[in-house]
Amino acid sequence: MGFFKDFKEDFNDAVNELVPGGNDSPSEDVMVNTLDGDIDVESELNKLDGLLEKVTKKVDGSPEPSVSATVNQQAEVKSFFDTNKDTKVEAAKTMDVMGNANENRATASNENALITSGMKVTGNLESIGSIEVQGIINGDVSCEGKLVVTGKINGNSSSSEFFADAAKIEGEVITSGTAKVGVGSVVIGNISATSAVIAGAVKGDIDVNGPVVVDTSAVVMGNIKSRSVQINNGAVIEGFCSQSYSDVDVNSVFAV
Repeated sequence: MGFFKDFKEDFNDAVNELVPGGNDSPSEDVMVNTLDGDIDVESELNKLDGLLEKVTKKVDGSPEPSVSATVNQQAEVKSFFDTNKDTKVEAAKTMDVMGNANENRATASNENALITSGMKVTGNLESIGSIEVQGIINGDVSCEGKLVVTGKINGNSSSSEFFADAAKIEGEVITSGTAKVGVGSVVIGNISATSAVIAGAVKGDIDVNGPVVVDTSAVVMGNIKSRSVQINNGAVIEGFCSQSYSDVDVNSVFAV
């Protein structure tokens, strides 16, 4: 006899769970008297129809986003991703260019340019790698790597490391590393380096921030300015030796 009542209560609970705010809005209970008389089936169905109408109104009453708002939101989202896509593409292209440039530079810096003994170059020579000169260069030479000279250079040179072996150089020698003038080499020009080993002949001033070693076979006609100097027996120096880069304050030693 309580079939409709139980059905109505279960249906009402299910509606309150599905519809937002359904639990907050009180539902009008419909009392069914199952104790007196027979149940009017048609009346109970009409009551259920009224409950369904109420549920439909609640569902239809929830605000729906307008078509124009939805289109605008979609356009904004598409614009955002398109902008970020373009930015990512440009960033990727930039990284590729930089990567290729660094790769090419690293590959080139490992290269060794060779001027053979039968070659004569007139003009300046520049390289981001190393250069070995066995022939003759009439011009300035600049490289970011090591400069090895066994031939002749008539011009200034700049490198990260310098080595002359039985070579003849007429020009200034500048290096950010060590300068080595081997036996049989002649350098007519000033030498500037962080350290130096002189075993050949140098006509010019030697300016070195670090140590200088003047070997037995060395002939130096010029001043030597360095942090420290080692002169081996047999070396010939015509000039002044100054250890002005030393950490010792010479004036303070003689202060009264």
